[in-house]
Amino acid sequence: MRTPAYDGYIFDLDGTVYLGDQLIPGARETIERIRRAGRRVVFLSNKPLEPRASYAKKLTRLGVPTEPEDVINSTQALMHLLREKEPGARLYVIGEDSLVREMRGAGFALSASPDEIDIVVAAFDRTLDYTKLNIAHQALVRGARLYATNGDRTCPVQGGEIPDCAGVIAFLQATSGCALEAIAGKPSEHILTAAISRLGVPLRRCLMVGDRLATDITMGAMAGMDTALVLTGVTQESDLDASVTRPSHLIPSIAQCP
Repeated sequence: MRTPAYDGYIFDLDGTVYLGDQLIPGARETIERIRRAGRRVVFLSNKPLEPRASYAKKLTRLGVPTEPEDVINSTQALMHLLREKEPGARLYVIGEDSLVREMRGAGFALSASPDEIDIVVAAFDRTLDYTKLNIAHQALVRGARLYATNGDRTCPVQGGEIPDCAGVIAFLQATSGCALEAIAGKPSEHILTAAISRLGVPLRRCLMVGDRLATDITMGAMAGMDTALVLTGVTQESDLDASVTRPSHLIPSIAQCP
């Protein structure tokens, strides 16, 4: 059994470790091999719809025992960023109840009063309505700052996609004149910083493994770390022909992870 080439591994989830409710063949064995060698592993998701405990529970059920602390999604990346840049800020969250509960449970102060809000957080929200947009707008014109979990047009979920984080951001900027402070999710450096912080391993000794050139591989390359592109998800080998971003490793699947 070959020795892992890196001290820390950051694995994207959907398309890399599993597809839907099925593990990619070889995923469990690869992660076991890395862990048995004493190397560190974290899992990355760009979806802010579920708490990380849900992702950990799914991985464990599929045969990859995982603690919630070893899952970093865009919500965790945002929390890491806000603790560093905006300690003590009071938040208003445009997001679903699960996100609101997670932010409150993590110790963040929340308010729906525009005069009290320091930070407006924009996230995917299937319950978005005029009231939420109006509260956010009123807070921003009073000087609140705007952060976002993601900048995507849509978030893929079972049964379809959720529009439209980018649309919410654009609306709030256009109507309030505010600038967007940061997007926490892929491919920003903030989600990668949160993952590296959890690993406790120098960046140069970590490998980013994912199935998307535009997010996983671009993010890792921009940070100066090695990357491995798997061909079990979105990206096909032919897509590399039109890409300026090149992975350090091109592998059929996680089973061939160095």
